Amino acid sequence: MKQFLVICLIVISAFTARADNIDTKEVERRINQLMQRPEMTGLAVAIVENGEVVFAKGFGLRDRSRRDKVDENTVFRWASLSKAVGATAAMQLAEEGMLELQMPISNYAPSLVMPGSEYETTLEDILSQRTGIAHNAYDRRIEAGQQAKFVRRALGGVDRLCEPGACHSYQNVAFDAAAEAIESATGLPYKAVISEQIFKPLGMDSATTTLAGLKQSRNWARPHNSRGMPVSDVKPTYYRVPAAAGVNSSVVDLAKWMQAQFGEETPLGAEVVQSTHTPRIATPYEDRKMRRYYGALTNASYGLGWRIYDFEGHRVVGHRGAVQGYRAHILFDPELKTGVAVLWNSSHYRPSGLALEVFDQVYDRPRRDWMRLAPRYNRYARGNVNQGPVYEGSGSR
Repeated sequence: MKQFLVICLIVISAFTARADNIDTKEVERRINQLMQRPEMTGLAVAIVENGEVVFAKGFGLRDRSRRDKVDENTVFRWASLSKAVGATAAMQLAEEGMLELQMPISNYAPSLVMPGSEYETTLEDILSQRTGIAHNAYDRRIEAGQQAKFVRRALGGVDRLCEPGACHSYQNVAFDAAAEAIESATGLPYKAVISEQIFKPLGMDSATTTLAGLKQSRNWARPHNSRGMPVSDVKPTYYRVPAAAGVNSSVVDLAKWMQAQFGEETPLGAEVVQSTHTPRIATPYEDRKMRRYYGALTNASYGLGWRIYDFEGHRVVGHRGAVQGYRAHILFDPELKTGVAVLWNSSHYRPSGLALEVFDQVYDRPRRDWMRLAPRYNRYARGNVNQGPVYEGSGSR
């Protein structure tokens, strides 16, 4: 009996240490190293541990040409992190009986025309990226300035990789049919629904879904390219597919969104959140990519607007986002109520590794150079580091 109690105490102690193990001073030291890179302009980071924000800070510049500094309230673009917002709003309406996941998407979004199949493409297929059509179909038409509903009508002519529901193929134009479905169900503009159902209940005061909303902020980050040089202006293109890529906010509000993914008391609805986090389809391409660049992330799958991974035995949920001049990343462990949110205003991939460095601390793993800051990585090369080299730093294990 005594041995059993000792074992239990050891297990509880280990869990507690793992769930309260983030050295924010070390994180900040690594971020300061990152910001010395010429490709970096501005960055904002928030860390949630055990459900509480323990770190929220800005680094670098909002605008390199004007020397405006980033802080924790600087507004950036979320890009594809927006997909989970659209999926969550759709699931909330499904819980209320206003939408049905298994209903053909054509019932809700008549502008979407899919290539011929004996199977109907459902709302769930759209939200889980199971349309079966060519990856990123007609994104270039959106980037060329065409209206989303017009482009969705043209999707009927694209190549089909598989039948609806049978394989993963990442989409923006097709995914945004969710916005049209939400508008059909409510009779309200998408931006109004998102504001009332998500932003206001969570207190996300800086969050918007339009280009005007971005520019109306007195503290918004201007876009820069992968070499840290200013981009002429923010393009309106992906705001035309708001469910796919339209959200803007500060990292503080992105942290509020992350906190809402945890626990039974979430204002979003616990069943809604659990449903969006549930894997719907394996994502082999993502799995190969993550194994190559971030070897700790494996078994990649897609839920409703979220990616789900295995981090060396731990289930984590997240997403990456990218539009011209901006990048975003969120990764969290729902069980530990712990995660990392990162927003930056340049097109370089490097800060995506920061969340993995934090999770090395959370899971008490050797600290690895996931951001590729070691001298052997040049400024722009991706490289294949597999598990990443252990780095030496204050408190490193």
